[in-house]
Amino acid sequence: MRERSWWSGLVLALSLVAPTARAQGFEDRRFNVTGLVGRTFLDSELEAAPSPRLSDHTYWGGRVSARLASYYWVELASGYTVVRPGRGTGTWTHNSVNFMAQGPAWRSMTPFASLGVGVAQYRPIGIFSSDKHNGNAEAAGGVKVRLRDDFGLRLEARDMLLLPKQDWGKSHIHNVVLGVGLVYAFGGKPRDGDGDGVPDRRDLCADTPRGCVVDATGCPVDTDNDGVCDGLDLCPNTPAGARVNASGCPQDSDGDGVFDGRDRCPDTPRGATVDVHGCPTDSDGDGVLDGLDACANTPKGCTVDARGCPIDSDGDGVCDGLDKCPGTPPSTGVDTNGCPIVEVVDVMARETEMLDRGRIRLSNLNFDSGKAGISPADYAVLDTVGRVLAKWPGVKVEVDGHTDPRGSAASNRELSHRRAVSVRAYLLAHFPQLKPDQLTSKGYGASKPIAPNTSPANMARNRRVEFVVLNPQIFKRGP
Repeated sequence: MRERSWWSGLVLALSLVAPTARAQGFEDRRFNVTGLVGRTFLDSELEAAPSPRLSDHTYWGGRVSARLASYYWVELASGYTVVRPGRGTGTWTHNSVNFMAQGPAWRSMTPFASLGVGVAQYRPIGIFSSDKHNGNAEAAGGVKVRLRDDFGLRLEARDMLLLPKQDWGKSHIHNVVLGVGLVYAFGGKPRDGDGDGVPDRRDLCADTPRGCVVDATGCPVDTDNDGVCDGLDLCPNTPAGARVNASGCPQDSDGDGVFDGRDRCPDTPRGATVDVHGCPTDSDGDGVLDGLDACANTPKGCTVDARGCPIDSDGDGVCDGLDKCPGTPPSTGVDTNGCPIVEVVDVMARETEMLDRGRIRLSNLNFDSGKAGISPADYAVLDTVGRVLAKWPGVKVEVDGHTDPRGSAASNRELSHRRAVSVRAYLLAHFPQLKPDQLTSKGYGASKPIAPNTSPANMARNRRVEFVVLNPQIFKRGP
């Protein structure tokens, strides 16, 4: 019952102290000095003349320990108890040397256990008394509780087995000590749990990764602010804002030379030239990025292929997209718009025709059968007419459409009118000098042939467009 009450007291003391201690073990000091007070429980078979039994009483003791290696210590233990056998008085003492193993710290507590050998002595006080001393084997265990850097609490239970000098039948006798004491730790370096060179008592960042450079408070230094501390940062001068890997080196996912985190266009195709923001450039605006563009100076508006080179479908030297006459026949001379060059003589001939006859007749327009669309091959001849009309700002012209007699009269009138409308629209679109009120359009179908429709050649002449001057008097005033 007495042992149980002492153990209960020790457990209660531990529960009160542990929450107030720091959540680490002792500093890595080399020496511990401990003063203990407790209770000695002497074995009932231990004899002491003249009384048949010694009394349990208060224990006073001390421990001096020195660290041998990380968890291993050598310790000297000593203590005594004033005992009263019957009406006499005496002292019981023990001294031993012990090998102690100290476990890793858990929160504020560090467990330990030890084994040792020494001597125990009972010295009674009386007329017929004599000293009794024997060897003893000691086993101890307990826990150290850290209170601050150099002080802590030690809770211990120690069992001492009697090793008699003569009567080995008494080698089963055990004397037990339960004690609590104050530990003073000194020598060696202060504890530095994270190994950053700053003692835990001054370390504001107690879990710094190994190898990090730290400041005076033990907190990691990150000169380039990339999230990887100096000392572990293999790229210590990372530009601000760049995203880095675990080694602190910038990442460039698209390989354009602008780091992730600073790259506003993170998916740039490989090989493309980029600006300082990591976005691709397209100097000629053709939709193919610089660096990938095999024809870097394409004129604006040109249609290009996948390599960024201009496409010239009709081979006239003017690229598609800028070519206003995309179907020019091969070897035809063209102007800068890709349209066949109108010779000066053609303009003069058409102007003479208009002045002499009051009209310009075109029988060589290549309309598809039943269609009103203008063929690119006809652009040149229509441009000739447009140049002539543009020289006479006041002239008013009716654009007349004519067909051969094939088909019904109604359908021919409708088709000829649509063709006249197409020609009028072309001239107004390509010659801004002409005003809409200068040109009207009308379809006559096959009602006004200029040749008998007796042969294919004559019918071709009848399929025509005429530009009939409505105010020929203007020619008297001059252009």
